[in-house]
Amino acid sequence: MSVTDFYKHVFGVTDKVALVTGGTRGIGLMIAEGLVRAGARVYIASRKPEACEVAESELAKYGYCRALPCDISTIEGCQSLAADLRKHEAELHILVNNAGVTWSMDIDEFTEKAWDKIMDLDAKSPFFLTQALLPELRRAATPENRASIVNITSVNGLKPGGLRNYSYVVAKAGLGQLSAQMARDLMPDHINVNAIAPGPFKSKMTAPMFATDEQDRQVTQSFPMKRWGTMEDIAGLTIFLSSKAGAYVTGMTIPCDGGSTTTT
Repeated sequence: MSVTDFYKHVFGVTDKVALVTGGTRGIGLMIAEGLVRAGARVYIASRKPEACEVAESELAKYGYCRALPCDISTIEGCQSLAADLRKHEAELHILVNNAGVTWSMDIDEFTEKAWDKIMDLDAKSPFFLTQALLPELRRAATPENRASIVNITSVNGLKPGGLRNYSYVVAKAGLGQLSAQMARDLMPDHINVNAIAPGPFKSKMTAPMFATDEQDRQVTQSFPMKRWGTMEDIAGLTIFLSSKAGAYVTGMTIPCDGGSTTTT
């Protein structure tokens, strides 16, 4: 086996079917782009049809990408997305539960709406979308080529931060523990479940941190590696967990944060 063939064998995701929720912007778009460039058949989901159209057009330059507009903040939405994917694919090798929102508010003013909206999308939806797609994941999985579920949490679910995003930290911490429980329960089905906890990446969620060049410079200097995370960082880790290289890893929450949880 040549060096090139070895890398393709170990790290390859060519022709695997992947679904990335929240795949039209930020970290979700980065993951989707990496998977498309690596040769996977990628489906992206977002609640805004216009954003889906733009992202699909952009990612299709690198390979196969199809957008499935859907609001997965409800169980019905999760079931609808699963049904839409089923129209195109019989198997699903990679599921990336990335869609999420945050809400910051002073502790004395934090509302039930701010609590429930985040919990519904960030904690409940990953479970019920996975549940709806289990037939396709099980069909794709074999002992030699395990299916992969990657749940995107946050470093805010690992340690306290400066934002007063109370329901967000609960949802993300809970999603990490849910990933471990699902990994245990889906082991007989040859399905791996892991969580990635991103740190500083540029997205709509972190936009206030780089609103001006000076803010960007100051914020970046506070990061251990003095830079934002890149597409290669987050997509590379997702590809690792979804390839043979990561087949012996399950039930883990892995920070992808440039050392922010371990060196500061």
